[in-house]
Amino acid sequence: MADYLLGIDIGSYESKGVLTDTQGRIAAQHIIKHQLEFQGGGRVEHDAEAIWWGEFCEIARTLAAKVDPAEIRGVGVSCVFSMLPIDADNDPLRPGGILYGVDTRSEAEIEAVNTRFGEDAIFESSGNTISTQSMGPKIEWLKNHEPEVHRKAAAFLHGASFIVARLTGERVMSHYDAAFYAPLYDLSAQRWNAEMCEGICALEQLPALKWTSEIAGRITGAGAAATGLVEGTPVTTGVSDAGAEALSIGVVAPGSTMLMYGSAAWLTLITDSPLRDRSLWSSPYLFKGTFCLHAGILVSGSLTRWMRDLMGRDIVQADGSGGDEAYQVISAEAAAIPPGSDGVVVLPYFAGAASPIHNPKARGIIFGLELGHTRGHLYRAALEGVSCAVAHCLDEMRKAGAGIEKLVAVGGGTKNPTWLQATSDIAQLPQVICATTIGASYGDAFLAGLATGLIKDRGAIGDWITIGGTVAPNGDNRATYYALQQKYRELYEQTTALL
Repeated sequence: MADYLLGIDIGSYESKGVLTDTQGRIAAQHIIKHQLEFQGGGRVEHDAEAIWWGEFCEIARTLAAKVDPAEIRGVGVSCVFSMLPIDADNDPLRPGGILYGVDTRSEAEIEAVNTRFGEDAIFESSGNTISTQSMGPKIEWLKNHEPEVHRKAAAFLHGASFIVARLTGERVMSHYDAAFYAPLYDLSAQRWNAEMCEGICALEQLPALKWTSEIAGRITGAGAAATGLVEGTPVTTGVSDAGAEALSIGVVAPGSTMLMYGSAAWLTLITDSPLRDRSLWSSPYLFKGTFCLHAGILVSGSLTRWMRDLMGRDIVQADGSGGDEAYQVISAEAAAIPPGSDGVVVLPYFAGAASPIHNPKARGIIFGLELGHTRGHLYRAALEGVSCAVAHCLDEMRKAGAGIEKLVAVGGGTKNPTWLQATSDIAQLPQVICATTIGASYGDAFLAGLATGLIKDRGAIGDWITIGGTVAPNGDNRATYYALQQKYRELYEQTTALL
């Protein structure tokens, strides 16, 4: 009999599953597209039942039908970073799972939690300042605005934890994700902090903590019936998509740095001890004894999608396949515009600013427009604006003590050579691109092999991937992009009083 590993990731705009063997060879893949639900008032959600569980089950059934399901030896799960209250039967207590920092509903709760515990005490314990990325204040938001939901909650789970609970009956969360539930997680002790739960939730409402490379439990009869998988199949702890994405491209050794071009842009630097910076995020990595320093830009691919849909309705309508061809058309128009976009500058704070600014009130700006500018100018300026934000985060990482020599890039943005080149030019760093970037689901499959013992060492991920090339900085663009960076940062400083 063959040995297969199943990895399924629920991302912001699509769910993706992959079936591999233990050497990383792909047997089958399946993708389902969906949307984010922007509800207004800073609220951004996914339908937990329809998207997280429903699409997971559909992908599992589709891929399990490609082989003998008994030959699937392990299942790995990841999901967009999130929070969901569930009842004693592991059913959602509200339709929507509340998403990461792009959801800014908890501004008042952030202020209240900081006042209650003190910003210094929170940072000392959790290794992080709290922000819209933090789930502690969002749990408190539930207490304030949906008190009956909060009261009934048997647990507050990350999206991947919810799927694992449905599959196995076990409520667990990775240390990697728990750190983003600040101020509830103690980074040094690597446990939940009972004192910091005061006023937010009961300690009993938080799941057990495990490492991402551990088995959370085994598929129950109900889980098997819903997914087409075999009862008793082991399931990993589960993790947010950025962690699985980093693993999928071989970012495992201290000093390795991932740049994920997703709906948000995300940077993860692996370290062998915690690095702390009030403008960034610190967490354990997927494996015991390893840590991360993170930075994020809340809108990246979601900004390019918004611009494509807003300015390119003609090409989206002409492309009946969901927009991929439309991206190619508008990206070609952007590639024809010179670096610097002829003076157009975009601040990509269309859902507030995450690291290193941490200002949920920040807003997107398109600056420097003239009548001669085209949609190609605006699209290129959006790409360059995200690249400037990435460079800003990298500067802060260096201030925290990080040594960064190169980036390993992954995500949809790696299909856009103009964007890749702009990032390398602005950040003055080369980017390594894998030949095939399947994404977080590939990392999930690897974790399934590691957790079950079919893969003996995490370094074996290097055998799964092939480097496709490197994007080096173009020295000819250095002066142009240095001037752009200065204008980019000054533009934010000079407009904050208007927010």
